[in-house]
Amino acid sequence: MDTAIRETKAAIAKRLRHVRANHPEGPWTLAALAERSGVSQRALASAESPEGANVTLETLVKVAHSLGISRYAYFLDEEVFRQVNTELDALAEMQRQQVEGVSLRVSTGPGQSATSVNELKDLLTGILDNAEKVRGALQSLPSPGEQLGPKGRSGS
Repeated sequence: MDTAIRETKAAIAKRLRHVRANHPEGPWTLAALAERSGVSQRALASAESPEGANVTLETLVKVAHSLGISRYAYFLDEEVFRQVNTELDALAEMQRQQVEGVSLRVSTGPGQSATSVNELKDLLTGILDNAEKVRGALQSLPSPGEQLGPKGRSGS
């Protein structure tokens, strides 16, 4: 059991370091992610340490949400980790290419099954939905230099 706990902590640490370094809006410093997520920099550094830490679910959800990741199993499940990273990579590439919109049309050609087309459509739809969530989250953040009032709300 101790081995499973150590491996899980190490996996969470690896995934947290990965998303912080490779997020389309990143790379994120610990300080910037702490500010954005509402999780202390110390807690994030501890969670990223090689031996990991006892990270709460609240911390994982806050960090994931602050980065526009709605699949909270991202930090716990290898398959979800890979899927979300594929989506984030595609989003980053679309940003590099300055893509402003995507039109989906279902069409199957030789060697292309309806299933693969639907999987691609679902992937792109998920990417665009997540991009819209991230955009909304970013718009609600205070601008640089703006003071935060009580409960983290921007104030004058």
